[in-house]
Amino acid sequence: MGNQMDKLSHLSYAEVPTMDPNGVDAEDGPRIGVSYIFSNDDDELEEGCASDGTVKDPNQEEKQYDQRDEVSCAVYHKEECIYEKSVKSANLEVYSPENLLNKCKAGDLVEFVATGQFPHWAVYVGDFQVVHLHRAEVKNSFLTDASQGRRCRVVNDLYRFKALGADMVVQNAMEQVGLKERELSWRNSECFAAWCRFGKREFKMGGEIRIGKQPYRLKICISDKHSHVLEFQSLEDMVMEKRRNDHLGRRAVLQELATHFNSVEETRREPGPE
Repeated sequence: MGNQMDKLSHLSYAEVPTMDPNGVDAEDGPRIGVSYIFSNDDDELEEGCASDGTVKDPNQEEKQYDQRDEVSCAVYHKEECIYEKSVKSANLEVYSPENLLNKCKAGDLVEFVATGQFPHWAVYVGDFQVVHLHRAEVKNSFLTDASQGRRCRVVNDLYRFKALGADMVVQNAMEQVGLKERELSWRNSECFAAWCRFGKREFKMGGEIRIGKQPYRLKICISDKHSHVLEFQSLEDMVMEKRRNDHLGRRAVLQELATHFNSVEETRREPGPE
């Protein structure tokens, strides 16, 4: 697929490829999601930078977490639901890092969240520590340090794959500590942490061949009765798009979708050549 760039700045939904060469979706049909073959997401911001890349005012408070701006979605592989996040779910409650330590067990997946930032994932390995992919390096850090002031939660149940035993999850994580840049096999912290827990090669770069039909579907919930579906050739690409939505937040994603739908409707109304 197209959109294969060294760095994918991406993306309004109007730019996502469609089944139709004229760029118009069939009625109620899913769109084909972008391929992120050469792209990593900006999982961690550089020191002193805001989420848009501008320099932060040191006197300005960090953005707070607002659960109402989370994007509810589900992921399907063929017909099987393999991931689901609903803002109405009780398991999305967040805690301070200090309070979460009382709830963590070795092998748990931890997600750090803040409005306007990519979510950051880590594996809790015990003794108040996590292993995580941070700025192109797998690191062993104290959970409180890895949080960087963000709220956090245990997210073992978002992916519906069968988890490995806790000892194996910790071993998977610890064995990668110290890997850097070209040694890495994961595009972001979520893919790394999920691979540690579930052991599925699909979370690794190039873990699936991107040919043929798109077996993954990302269903973005717009309302209780409406949703929008994107199709992807790999789990890796789907995770990248899901994380992009998490970074933007619900309000921005809905606005982006509304702009896309309006554009499609206007295209349909244009008179054809006589």
